[in-house]
Order: sequence, then C-alpha cells, then structure tokens
Amino acid sequence: MRTRSTTRFGRVRPFLLGVLAIVLVAVLYELYKLLGPVDGLVLGADEAVRNSGLRILPRTTDLAMPHTWDMLARLVSPITSATGAPPLWLAVLLAALFSLGVAAAGWVIALIVGFALALFMQRFRLAESAVLPLIILSQTVPLIALAPLVKGWGSKLEIGDFEWENWMSVAVIASYLAFFPIAVGALRGLQSPDVIHTELMHSYSAGWWKTLLKLRLPASVPYLLPALRLAAANAVVGTVVAEVSIGLPGGIGRMILEFANFASSDPAKPWAPIFGAVLLGLVAAGIVASFGLVFGRYRRTEART
Repeated sequence: MRTRSTTRFGRVRPFLLGVLAIVLVAVLYELYKLLGPVDGLVLGADEAVRNSGLRILPRTTDLAMPHTWDMLARLVSPITSATGAPPLWLAVLLAALFSLGVAAAGWVIALIVGFALALFMQRFRLAESAVLPLIILSQTVPLIALAPLVKGWGSKLEIGDFEWENWMSVAVIASYLAFFPIAVGALRGLQSPDVIHTELMHSYSAGWWKTLLKLRLPASVPYLLPALRLAAANAVVGTVVAEVSIGLPGGIGRMILEFANFASSDPAKPWAPIFGAVLLGLVAAGIVASFGLVFGRYRRTEART
C-alpha cells in the first residue's frame, strides 16, 4: 500500500528529474569548457584557406562559450545600456509569451486537422492506405522553404474585411509540423480496441458514431496524450523557425536572429532567447500534459509511440 509521502514524491519526481537533467547539462557544458581545446577540433584544416575543414568540436573561449553564470547574470542585466532599459529576462519573457500564443493557435489547428484525418482514416480503410503515406511524406518538406509560400498565399486572401496577418502564417506553419503526431497517435488510439469489444458494440446494434463515442475515443486517450505533448513541442519549433523565416517581429525566433549580432560584443546575450525558447517548449508540453488530469479515468497507462 502506498503511503502519502510516496504518492507526493511520485508527483514531483518528473519535476525533480527535469531539474537534475538541466543541472547535468550545465555541468557537462562547464567540464567541456574547462577541459576542451581552446580552438576546438577541425578535421582537414588548411592553414592557407580560412575557415576550411570540418569542425567537430567547438571553441572553448569565453567569446564562443561564455560561462553559465555569465549567461544567468546577463539575464538580470538591462537589455541595453540606455537609461531605464528593462531587464533582459523581461524582454525574453514577453517574446516567449507572444510565441506561445502563436504556437497555441497552431496547436489548435493541428489538433482539428490531425484528428479529422485520423477519424477519416479509421472510418475508411482505403483512406488509410491512401492518406497515411501522404501525411508521412509531408514531413519531409523543410519549413524554411514552406514559410515564404504560406506568407505569400496568405497575403492574397481577401474575404470581406478580413485581413491576413503575418502571425497567422506562422500559426499555419506551426500546425503543419504539429499535426503529424496527432494524426498518427489518434489513428493508433482509435484502432486500439480489441475485436471482442467492437463485436460487443455491434451486438448492441451500436452504429459507428456511438461506437466512436463510447469505445474508440476513451480507448484512444493513452495514445493521444503523448501525441498531443509531442505536437505542442513541434508547434513551438515550427513557430520559432517560421518567425525567423518570415521575419515576424515580437517573437522569440526573431529575437534569436537579432541577438545573434551581439555574439562578438556581448557573447552571453544571444543565449538569453535560446533559454527562452527552451522554456517555451517546456511550458507548452507541461500545459498539454495537464490534460491528463482531466482524462485521468481513461489514462490507465500511456502507450509508447
């Protein structure tokens, strides 16, 4: 029998493991900076040709790899030297919140499209054979090449007073990357009930719709929850990449691009939006993971995808 303390530890265990993983990454980073070669390691370098060869290990200078405590100290410093400038962490937080809103819109679009495709493929076996390979093939298209096309198509839409904005293009691009795990996970979940269970529903004269609501949807929850978390992380990645590709201001992706110019003069500053992007992904996945509390009665064990 589980005690109350054991139950509490089980709830905070994922959080503690996450913190431990972050600390471990920071320790490994500092160990490499301490023990690694100053100029890194380059294979096939030619002294007569600048920047030749293949670099397999980065430089460990303070310019290339600032200390972790320097990065943290830079976060609490003003974003610029101007009087009254806000701290860097606040600017990163505001940019991350903007990107989180766009990623949430993309995740919702991905949920609608992905689940609709899963229902369609589950309902018609021929559709699964025809559509599933196309869904898999769609993920081979690079987002950097897709972003300008989506922006161009969106700018040509004219529906009354409706005006397409750039953040909508970013949300669509994010959904393109996020709908894949939802479609595949939902399809596996909808097909997971045993034959004996579906035959039992047929013996009760239950149609496809009632079987879907009473049997297939509850059975799909252990498959759908991890797919939704993965889709949330993919939506964040798609949002950041799309912001960089189309130049959407205000988001964390644009901030990464802008702060990269300070790599030589302020080497700790470009790391701030990177930390913001990591935090954004963790928050997005954590919010979606909380859905498991709502669907706890159906969440016996999550299936491995």
